[in-house]
Amino acid sequence: MNIALPALAFFFILLPGFVARSRIKRVERQALDYSPFGQVVSEAVFWAGGLHGLWLLLTEALTDLSWRPLLVLQLLSSDAQTQKLALTPLAAQAGPVALYFGSLMAFAFLAPTGVRWCISAWRLDRVHAPLSPLVRFSGAPWYYLLRGADFAREDQPDLIAVSAVVDVAGQPYLYTGLLDEYFTDQTGDLDRLILQQVMRRPLSADKKPDSGTDGLERFYPVDGDYFVLRYREAITLNIAYIKLQEAPAEPAAPAAPVPAA
Repeated sequence: MNIALPALAFFFILLPGFVARSRIKRVERQALDYSPFGQVVSEAVFWAGGLHGLWLLLTEALTDLSWRPLLVLQLLSSDAQTQKLALTPLAAQAGPVALYFGSLMAFAFLAPTGVRWCISAWRLDRVHAPLSPLVRFSGAPWYYLLRGADFAREDQPDLIAVSAVVDVAGQPYLYTGLLDEYFTDQTGDLDRLILQQVMRRPLSADKKPDSGTDGLERFYPVDGDYFVLRYREAITLNIAYIKLQEAPAEPAAPAAPVPAA
């Protein structure tokens, strides 16, 4: 027991930090987090220390309970007799201890989620924002590229157009359409794009510099409501951000003259 009990105590003390760290990050990979072990532990310890400090202050302010650091040190000791001295008062306060860790775990799950939402809603993580070096989600590059999250709110694009060159039966074709949604795979790489209003043309039918037209006649529409483009099948990918402009109001027609009596 003298080895398992301190390890279990360390686990419960640091667990809120690991939960908070995972909830505040925006990552596109669904597999294991391959961040360096030292970075993961240091971030979890930082979060755990801050959360426990806040919760201890609230506990002492709202209840008649107080923090007993000697009890914690006895619980983390490797001596069995010293551990027994800590287990007796802990067993007597099992309810408050369970409430403390249960409420702290709920807060560690909900609060960072709210902070992450605020960062995204107020665009604090934009590339040129003052707080960007601290709050930018470095694990979600496709989020910034395909959501337009690096734009200020007033400059947010209304539409995102995607153009991709795809090899079809040995001939390159250019597909273009409006982005509806995107998905990443378990490693965080882009997996597929969902497009609407898709058109395509052979890449050889390129626009001539002196044509004087927009070149839309070279494309033909692809039937269907949604078009699924696999990223691994795309040779190149082009992203265009479209901001719609309000049409100027037409001047009112002059009133017809009133004939004289």
